[in-house]
Amino acid sequence: MTDELLVVRAQLGERAALAELLAQWRVPVWTYVRRMLDADRADDVTQEIWLAVVRGLPRLREPGRFAPWLFTIARRSVTDRLRGEYAREQETLAADDMATEDPVEAMVDRAALMNVLSELPVLEREILVLFYLEDLPVEECAYICRIPAGTVKSRLSRARRLLREHLKEKGYRP
Repeated sequence: MTDELLVVRAQLGERAALAELLAQWRVPVWTYVRRMLDADRADDVTQEIWLAVVRGLPRLREPGRFAPWLFTIARRSVTDRLRGEYAREQETLAADDMATEDPVEAMVDRAALMNVLSELPVLEREILVLFYLEDLPVEECAYICRIPAGTVKSRLSRARRLLREHLKEKGYRP
């Protein structure tokens, strides 16, 4: 059954359609979030995403655009989590008067423990995940990120270049 039909049936109150829709998209959403965050945070954020989906589904006007709508919610949730954590880190640094360590260096140190993809800047990582790993076309990536298609293409180009550089630094030959 298509997503569009499942969405319409779920909007009409059919719980089985909602359950099927959630079952179909549970793994892709968690995978996207996991590629943006670590596993512990991914579980929490994924729960927030599904809560937002269930609450917002009745207001979805274009059932055929469920996937971009879903990933827009996922992107917003990931961004909100990252912003909140960054703000808390900044408050902690200011409160403890420990501004001697550069927060960017601390983030790079943590990123060194993750795989090559997680070392990329969030915007570039996000575009790579949506385009290559979620297999979404440029237009849907643009819709999800609320940027022009040309910006998606330029971010993809930059992300590929950065990825090549990171692989080269680690001794891999592109």
